[in-house]
Amino acid sequence: MRTADGLTAALGADPSAGREQISEADLRDLVAANTRLDPVERRIIDEVLVARDTMVREVMRPRTEVTFLSARQTLAEVAERVRVETHTRYPVVDGTQDDVVGFVHLRDLLIRPDGDGRLTIGELTREVKRIPASKRVLVALTEMRRERHHLAVVIDEYGGTAGIVTLEDLIEEVVGEIHDEYDVEPDPMPGHATDLDGRLNLADFAERAGFDLPPGPYETVGGYVMASLGRVPQVGDEARVPGRDPDEGWVLRVLELDGRRVARVGIRAADPPPPVAEPAQVIATIPMPVLPARREPATERATARD
Repeated sequence: MRTADGLTAALGADPSAGREQISEADLRDLVAANTRLDPVERRIIDEVLVARDTMVREVMRPRTEVTFLSARQTLAEVAERVRVETHTRYPVVDGTQDDVVGFVHLRDLLIRPDGDGRLTIGELTREVKRIPASKRVLVALTEMRRERHHLAVVIDEYGGTAGIVTLEDLIEEVVGEIHDEYDVEPDPMPGHATDLDGRLNLADFAERAGFDLPPGPYETVGGYVMASLGRVPQVGDEARVPGRDPDEGWVLRVLELDGRRVARVGIRAADPPPPVAEPAQVIATIPMPVLPARREPATERATARD
């Protein structure tokens, strides 16, 4: 509350007016009118306002991309596997991926005394936080910071595991991307044909590609391609993205698959439609009907003979 009051006062509004009287549109107007904010501060405030309405399911890592460890595995069995990964925390399951019992930290797996290789992962498991996929990002961020959780399992509406989300994921949604030594270089903006990660959500795709994908029952670039095709994509498939003008648009080409998921898509401008030939003017010649010869009535012929 004090943060909101401070922000409101810094923008030139009256904090005592009450939170319910300051709408998002009012805040945006205050930001636009304030001359003391630099571009970075304006961007952060804008992203905070956007994140207020963003749900966790939009920023989580889906379960198909999560590395799960079994509680019945030993340290010796998973040591080599986690050495080649770039993660520091792993969810632990006892059965299927819907049966998450906790998580383990990388140091729990690798920094162990000699002879501990027979320990099972289940013996090292820590308690993990669970949050619904429909929770707002800012609310989840506040909870995880307050409770000092760095990893949470995201639960879907049926009680199953939808994926995981980290504290870093939530912070990045508010302040932008945080890159470390393990992150690859971001994809360039497409001045020419380029390619992007098929896992990008719609907002990140629009930022990097320079155009929006139409809204629909999907949250990623790969989801748009699958919805456009109406089937599981294959390498070489193409999906068209309409532009503002009927003659404009873009084409997303599937370059790489990871199982059944679209891993990489190429982007190029759509070819303009071929010109429509104007129909030639045809002058129709309508034949005149041939009329039968006129025959005089019999009475007129008889009078003429007389």
